[in-house]
Amino acid sequence: MTISAVQNPSGGLTRDTLDGLLAALCAETGLDPEGAELIKFTNNAVFRLRADPVVVRIAGSTAARERAGTVVRVARWLAGYGFPAVRLLPGWERPIRLRGQVITLWERVPEGGPRPDGAGLAELLKSLHHLPDPPGDLPRWRPMDEVRQRLAEPEDLSPADQAFLRRECDEVEEQLARVRFELPAGVIHGDAFLGNLIPGPGGPVLCDFDSTSIGPREWDLVPVAVGRLRLDYPTDDQAMLAEHYGHDITAWDGFPVLRRLRELKLVTSVLPILRSQPAIRAQWEHRMRTYKARDLHARWQPYR
Repeated sequence: MTISAVQNPSGGLTRDTLDGLLAALCAETGLDPEGAELIKFTNNAVFRLRADPVVVRIAGSTAARERAGTVVRVARWLAGYGFPAVRLLPGWERPIRLRGQVITLWERVPEGGPRPDGAGLAELLKSLHHLPDPPGDLPRWRPMDEVRQRLAEPEDLSPADQAFLRRECDEVEEQLARVRFELPAGVIHGDAFLGNLIPGPGGPVLCDFDSTSIGPREWDLVPVAVGRLRLDYPTDDQAMLAEHYGHDITAWDGFPVLRRLRELKLVTSVLPILRSQPAIRAQWEHRMRTYKARDLHARWQPYR
């Protein structure tokens, strides 16, 4: 749904750009931007409105903008089955194009409920993996396409680092071609970590369908396992996920390849906003330095 003529082509999103977009969006939709809180700014910029029970999601890269149509189709499919996932805002169930950007509007999940954990994620994944009749045009899992697209629009990435990451893409792709998956292929969330669960009064709610596709179910079990190895989370959600899903991804011989892929994605995910979002620069440099050194024990921190 286009609510305003597309203006300047999109570039790096800065906080000033985001605030201007939010004000223009609210002026045309009748929402109130007063007191809006920017709760996330990595692959997408996410605002939580204070005056309205609405979440505004602004795509932060070319890849994210191109996937917006898939995101809303997945959201409608899940809603049709009553699956515990975020819901599009009634009346605004299509991507909104404004000033060269792509925006989606969502109902805010009511507050309440405990912190989601690996057990809750496992139950959601089991349900998702068995849900019938997915959208017929759901893309096939092609993880390197997304990484290469980010490498095509980096901010402040040196030629040497760009060349290194391109070689990584080639090597990981070659390794993936030799992996023999054990679980049946089908619908996958594509980025199934605890940060994509929202605590709700009725239990955890799944969000962020940018990477939803048809692919190997093993991939949905990798993010939590890599998070356990790389990030200082307070609980062992990997053990809970493995127990409740019934499959320990870390015991599989294909796990090292998928770990390398996940870490490559964690390094490259913010390349389109490295200059626009200076607060993440130090953490990105730490990730890049330790990834290049093949340091599998270095600890990373979430982007803030």
